[in-house]
Amino acid sequence: MNPLLARARARALSASGEPLHHPGASSLRQRKSLVGSTPAYRFQRGSFLGGIFKWLAFAILACVLVTSGSVLLLRWVHPFTSAFMLEARIHAALAGDSAYRTDFEWVNLEQIASHAAVAVIASEDQQFPFHAGFDFKSIRESVRASERGKRLRGASTISQQVAKNLFLWPGGFVRKALEAYFTVLIETLWPKERILEMYLNIAEFGSGVYGVEAAAHRFFHKPAARLTSSEGALLAAVLPNPIKMRVDRPSRYVLSRRDWILGQMRGLGGASYLKALESENPGPRQRAAR
Repeated sequence: MNPLLARARARALSASGEPLHHPGASSLRQRKSLVGSTPAYRFQRGSFLGGIFKWLAFAILACVLVTSGSVLLLRWVHPFTSAFMLEARIHAALAGDSAYRTDFEWVNLEQIASHAAVAVIASEDQQFPFHAGFDFKSIRESVRASERGKRLRGASTISQQVAKNLFLWPGGFVRKALEAYFTVLIETLWPKERILEMYLNIAEFGSGVYGVEAAAHRFFHKPAARLTSSEGALLAAVLPNPIKMRVDRPSRYVLSRRDWILGQMRGLGGASYLKALESENPGPRQRAAR
């Protein structure tokens, strides 16, 4: 259109009071509308993410409180079962094994022969009185042995085994992470005597046989308080795999492990080694002496 005509038309429309329509006016208003709504959108998105993080933090805090409270309660209250006992019972039920029974009887540490207590320490965790739940030296040695082509051997402490047997399930990286968490809780909230007492009562010594008292009655027909050093060492010898390794029918390997454990018990000083549990946080000089 001729510019002169366009200006004339604009003056006429202005004089008549009709609104002027610029070609870009509509898109400009749309852009302003979008710009105006952006802060509200960002606010809603921020509120949504903030709500998720808030609930996540609440869930984590609730889990920490529940697990910490449970572990603290078990410092004084004896458990009536464990995660491993429940899992074995479920597996037996699914397999249709109606003859399966859980043989479990709790006894206090004072009612367990010192030979049995020293035997499991000699077999499983000789630094038990002195570490805070993790034996990093054994872990490093295990990793180095694996790097040299040897089979990766376990380096779990008694505290870690209590965490696993009592609360968790076998295998998996998630279980390992939770095991470390529960180990820290146990070492923080329980004295060493309680950890050892718990282990001696929930460790598996045969199919369905849990705890040293049940094992003593099943295999030696006597209470745990009357176990000899050889019997305690034999029980400790099957701990790595109590299903394949038998107390009632020990293989040559099991007998050789028993003899090795007896030698380790003598090297540790026998029952006197348990006195180290009375000092759970030895000083640097004592650690160096060890």
